[in-house]
Amino acid sequence: MDGLKVKKVIYKFLSLFSVVRGYNIFTLVFAQYLAAIFVFSPNKSLRTVLFDVDLLFIVIATICVVAAGYIINNFYDAKMDLINRPVKSTLDNFVKQETILKLYFLLNFLGFVSGFLISWRAALFFAVYIFSIWCYSHKLKKLAFTGLISATMLTILPFFAVFIYFKNFSEVIFVQAIFLFLVIMVRELIKDLENIKGAIANNYTTFPVVYGERKTKQLSLFLLISTLLPVAVLLRYPAIGLMRYYFYFAVISFFFIGFYLWKSSQKNHYRILHNSLKMLLFIGVFCLIFMDPSLIIEKVIERLY
Repeated sequence: MDGLKVKKVIYKFLSLFSVVRGYNIFTLVFAQYLAAIFVFSPNKSLRTVLFDVDLLFIVIATICVVAAGYIINNFYDAKMDLINRPVKSTLDNFVKQETILKLYFLLNFLGFVSGFLISWRAALFFAVYIFSIWCYSHKLKKLAFTGLISATMLTILPFFAVFIYFKNFSEVIFVQAIFLFLVIMVRELIKDLENIKGAIANNYTTFPVVYGERKTKQLSLFLLISTLLPVAVLLRYPAIGLMRYYFYFAVISFFFIGFYLWKSSQKNHYRILHNSLKMLLFIGVFCLIFMDPSLIIEKVIERLY
């Protein structure tokens, strides 16, 4: 019996981890702190950033709100996921829907309170973010252009919160944001191609459903080519340091991704492309530390003490 109980606990933990996309949450926290340390506040010590209470509350609020967002998104997409992700859907159902929804409200409440502990403006920001995620999950994601743009914006917003907090309004950051926006939009289009069967079955008017696979691929290729503009601008800035090699790698990767996308026709093909872009974005997060290599030694060794 004890062994059975342990298995149930493990399955429930894995189910919750799957519902809130724990792997994405860890990546988000990692990305926010790296951006805070190496991009938004390069002149502050590592100790100052790591022990910044307001930044901690921003990260906690983001974790709670984004995790809640995944929950409500799963709730509205339950029928579609049965078609597109049957294994994940089965795992997600190990925890009762009632418990999941209670967790959703609790996480949103904790996110709002964490924002309020910073300021009323931060609380308002996260309140709007909570409402925007619900609106996207309930209605906007079923629409072609609106769903595409809103999904991209909601992905970037957590970095916007850190960006506003540090008040670092440099041109390099804006151009990087444009690059990120374009890549995430391509990823969303490919994800819609991957999930097209479930979307059709549940009357979702996503971009591929409305305009077809060919035009979706054409738009994706156009967006991939468009990333060359922000990359060309970024390479002119000495401030990006060794991260320029990431952008070289990204451009080469986009060439192969674009070629493979045009030839793709099956769900597994789109899944590979989707995961490739996710991995490329993750590598980009890690490469933030190379924007100014001298800061690595300075922050980690000299300023830690």
